[in-house]
Order: sequence, then structure tokens, then C-alpha cells
Amino acid sequence: MDIANLVKMANQIGDYFEAWPDQAEASLEIASHLRRFWAPAMRSELLRHVDENCGEGLKDLVLSSIRQHRDKLEAHA
Repeated sequence: MDIANLVKMANQIGDYFEAWPDQAEASLEIASHLRRFWAPAMRSELLRHVDENCGEGLKDLVLSSIRQHRDKLEAHA
């Protein structure tokens, strides 16, 4: 899986939710979107990128969402 493409797609999701006035709700919605619409392998690759590369290239809101809601994004969740 191309991590650059996954980062780009995750940031696009973040772009949509970035305009929400409630950033806590936006963070939750980003994680919920990733959970609902991304395959477990895609989420696992993104989590590995956060672990191994500190989420390089991810926007702050997206990275924060992933870290805060990691339990929702793991494949077994």
C-alpha cells in the first residue's frame, strides 16, 4: 500500500472536517470516517506510519484524531 496516497486521502478527510467549529467533534468524525470507509489493512498501514514515522505528512488535526481515537481504528475494533 502506498503510504503517500493514504496520507493524502487522510488529509483530504481532515480538510473537510477542519472547518467544523467544534474541533473535538471534528476529530471524532475523522476517526469515524476512517473506521467506516477504510479497509482494516489501510487503517493498519496508517497506524504503522504514525508509529514508525510520527505521522509525517499528516495534518495536525488528522494526526491528533488518529492518536486520540486509535482504539476505534485498530483492525480488531
